[in-house]
Amino acid sequence: MNARDHVTTTPHGSDLVRQIVLLSAVSFMLIAAVIGAGAFGNTAVEDQQGGALDTDGSYLAPAGPAFSIWSVIYLGLIAYAIWQALPRQRASERQRAMGWPIAVTMVLNGLWLVAARFGTLFLTVVVIVLLLVALGWAFRTAVVTRDPRGGVLDSVLIDGVTGLHLGWVTLATVANTAAWLTTVVPPSWEDAASAIGVTVLVVVAIIGLAIAWRSGWRVAPALALAWGLSWLAVERLTGSPTNTPIAITAILVALVVLLPPAVVSGLRLIRPSID
Repeated sequence: MNARDHVTTTPHGSDLVRQIVLLSAVSFMLIAAVIGAGAFGNTAVEDQQGGALDTDGSYLAPAGPAFSIWSVIYLGLIAYAIWQALPRQRASERQRAMGWPIAVTMVLNGLWLVAARFGTLFLTVVVIVLLLVALGWAFRTAVVTRDPRGGVLDSVLIDGVTGLHLGWVTLATVANTAAWLTTVVPPSWEDAASAIGVTVLVVVAIIGLAIAWRSGWRVAPALALAWGLSWLAVERLTGSPTNTPIAITAILVALVVLLPPAVVSGLRLIRPSID
């Protein structure tokens, strides 16, 4: 019995529906992304909401290059949508488990861009929190349904892409919420920006380690989280507003969340029996 036989059962009518819904979801997400990037004469995301979503919108916003990770995530989601639509994936039990959660994350991803363009800053916070919850559901499902015999594509396009998406949105949720709070709290709160920022980043460290622990020390979420934290540190050291305590904390948190899963992943390469 090979890996494909192990995870494939008799096709159901709902399997084709799932595949079509996923293709529709990724199409919606990409259309929203193109509009959000400023195509067709629209305002780019960072210039919407009065500039609150730009790199200087709060003390917890990462530098611009951090957002290039979206290219990797989008390419991964496109590849996944195409791969899952193949006939031999239709009756896969793993696809049945993962298809709907990933479709939900794609739709919410697109809805966040719609909210940023047409809604309020608070609405973007609501949508990104829902996206974070959906990604937690999707990644947890990926972990519990993972079959070591699934192959490289299964590992990269499901576990890897979903993990990167989760890690990045974890930090994006913090930045988005901070941007909203910056517009509503009294200006006097800025005096406590360092203390608040450092405290929030410590919480991010706890969340990052919890994700790694609950996922069996998968490295993808930590990679995305550490990437965002590193660029947050760059922005606070070289951009505006400048804040050295937050920058240093961001660097330390990036190391804290990345090193444990990276070490475990390295050990797994040396000794594949480690899990």
